[in-house]
Amino acid sequence: MNFWEYVGTRHQQLLTDTYQHASAVFQCMVIATLLGVLIGVVSYRSSWGGSLAITSTSAILTIPSLAAIGLLIPLVGLGVPPTVIILTLYGLLPVVRNCIVGLRGVDPSLVDAAKGIGMSRTRRLLKVELPLAWPPILTGIRVSTQMLMGIAAIAAYASGPGLGNEIFGGLASLGSANAINKVLAGTIGIVILALLFDAAYVLLGRLTIPRGIRA
Repeated sequence: MNFWEYVGTRHQQLLTDTYQHASAVFQCMVIATLLGVLIGVVSYRSSWGGSLAITSTSAILTIPSLAAIGLLIPLVGLGVPPTVIILTLYGLLPVVRNCIVGLRGVDPSLVDAAKGIGMSRTRRLLKVELPLAWPPILTGIRVSTQMLMGIAAIAAYASGPGLGNEIFGGLASLGSANAINKVLAGTIGIVILALLFDAAYVLLGRLTIPRGIRA
């Protein structure tokens, strides 16, 4: 059976795995974005606070993803819980770092002008600073998403959802008739998803970033 025949006979399962993979990455990326922006907002005004936030989230990435999932299994079990925890934690660094860089890069004169017309600190943050910091934050989200696409495949080790099940299934049955087809189907599916997500982020940037800021 060649690759396309394999895809044709397994298309329903492949579509299900693809949907689960995309859903897991998207939902974890939403959580990582909210947490990352919150950490960035809390820490960007302080030099040591920003350094601590970036260093802490950087340290997470030094832990091999397979080892991290293995350590979580005795604590939270198999399936979705370790997948969500790992993807959320691994997605934090680019968002936190770019949020801090973006907020620190806002022109102080604009913040002073907003303060001069009576805006509170919260309103200045929401109406002036975060909108101006949005381009680098969005870049961080794009980078995190691309990372998580690959890391999500490792979640199959803990019976997690997604295309990693095809890859691990193929690797576990190397030498059988469809082993390579399984690995290829999972890998190509992840690459296509990554490209689609990135295209969606490009469109989101065009819709949410004023042309003057993009320039």
